[in-house]
Amino acid sequence: MKKYSVWTEGCQMNVADSQRVGSALERLGYSFTGKPEDADVIVLNTCVVRQSAEDKAYGRLSSLKPLKAKNPELVINLMGCLVGIRDNQQLRTRFPYVDVFSPPSDPGPLVSFLTEGDARTLETTETMQRFAEMDGEPATLFPGLPAQVQVAGTDEISLVLPERERGKVVAAHVPVVLGCSHACTFCIIPSRRGGERSRPVADVLAEVRGLVAQGVKEITLLGQIVDRYGKDLPEGLNLAALLRILHELDGLERIRFLTSHPNYFGEDIMEAVAELPKVMPHIEIPIQAGNDEVLKNMRRGYTQAEYRNIVHKIRERIPGSSIATDIIVGFPGESETQFMETYHLLEDLRLDVAHLARYSTRPGTVAQRRFPDDVPEEEKMRRFRMLEELQEKIVGEINSQYLGRKIEVLFEDKVKGRWRGRTPTNKLVFAESEQELLGKILPAAITWTGPWSMQARI
Repeated sequence: MKKYSVWTEGCQMNVADSQRVGSALERLGYSFTGKPEDADVIVLNTCVVRQSAEDKAYGRLSSLKPLKAKNPELVINLMGCLVGIRDNQQLRTRFPYVDVFSPPSDPGPLVSFLTEGDARTLETTETMQRFAEMDGEPATLFPGLPAQVQVAGTDEISLVLPERERGKVVAAHVPVVLGCSHACTFCIIPSRRGGERSRPVADVLAEVRGLVAQGVKEITLLGQIVDRYGKDLPEGLNLAALLRILHELDGLERIRFLTSHPNYFGEDIMEAVAELPKVMPHIEIPIQAGNDEVLKNMRRGYTQAEYRNIVHKIRERIPGSSIATDIIVGFPGESETQFMETYHLLEDLRLDVAHLARYSTRPGTVAQRRFPDDVPEEEKMRRFRMLEELQEKIVGEINSQYLGRKIEVLFEDKVKGRWRGRTPTNKLVFAESEQELLGKILPAAITWTGPWSMQARI
C-alpha cells in the first residue's frame, strides 16, 4: 500500500485542512506514515502569518530535496498560505522538485495529479478548483471529498477524519468561514486565502454529524472573523443561528468558536453563548493594541474604549466566562507611551489569555507599503517580555480561584502518563487516573493551579 506523510504549520484552520487532505488521500488508497522518508506522497501545509513560520516552511522544503533526488517517484505537495490563491511562479522556479502547488483548503490539485484521468475524481477536483478561484461566493469546503456533502436531516454522514484519528480525536476544528475581507494592514491572510466565503449550513451540519459519528465530542467553529459567518449566504442565517442549530445535535457535547472581532461580535452571539449549555463560555476576541492611533494604523475599526465596553458586556451577560485576546508589540511607529497603553489595558482588563507576537513585516501588506518597520528587534522583545510577565501574574491569580473547586473537564488525550483535558472556560487540566478517560466529561477537583495549567483529582 502506498503511504503519505503530512507536515502542518500554523493555525487551527491548517490543522483542519490537513485532516481533510489525509482523509482524501486515504480514499485514494494511501495509508499514513510518520516517517517522510517512507512516504510516496509528502504534503507540506504551510503558514506565513509570521516570518518565522515562513522560514520554517522554506527549511522543511529544502530538507526534502535529497529525498526527491533519491526517489524521483516521490510526490511533494506544497499547500497552504505559502502558495496562496494565485499561481506563484517564483515558488515553482525556486523549488522545481515540488510536484504540486495547492492553495489553502484545496486538495484538488493533489488529487488530480495522483489520479491522472479518473473521470469521477477529476470531475470532483474541477469543482474544487472552481471553488478555490471564487471570491465572495458561498463555498463548500472540499466538495465531494472526503465524502459527498449530505443534506441536513438525512441518515447519511460525511466522514472527515483520517483513519488514524478516528475514535482518538475528541475535539476537532470545523472551518465555517474561509478567507477574510477585512484586511488589517499587518495581515497577509486576505491575499493568501482570498475573500470571505461562508460554508452553507447543510455542509457544516453534515461535517459535524460525521465527526460526532467518529467519536468527536467537541467542535470549534473556525473563521478568520467567525462572527461574520453567513453574511454572504442566501439563507439569511448567521453565527448565532448556526450555534443554535448545532446545539440540537445528539452526541455533540461542546461547541466553541474563534476568532471573533470587536466590530462584529454582536448581542445575538452573546445571547447564544449565555443560553446554550453546549456552547462553552470562552470568547477569543483580539484587540491587537491598546492605543487608538496604533489601532487606526492597523485598520482595526474600533477604539480602546469600545473594546473595553465589549469585555464589560461579555462579563455582564456571561458571568464566569473567560476571554482571550491577541496583542502585537512593536507595530511600526509604536512609541513607548503607546505601548504602555497596551500594558495598562491588559493590567486593567485581566484577561484569561493574551496571545503575544512581535510585529514582523509581511510583503504585500498595507503596513509593509506604508509604514517603515522602525521599532528595533530588541525593543520588541523587551515589550514582549513585559507583557508576558504581566500576563503570567494575572493568569496565575485568575487560575488560583479554581483551587478546591469541582469543574467538569473533557479529557482529550494522555500525555506522559497523565490525562489532559479542558474546562468549559478552556483551562488546561491534568489528572492521574488508571481509568480510560478519553472523550469523557467528568467532575474534577482542582488540587493545584499555575498560570498555564491546573492539576486535578477525578
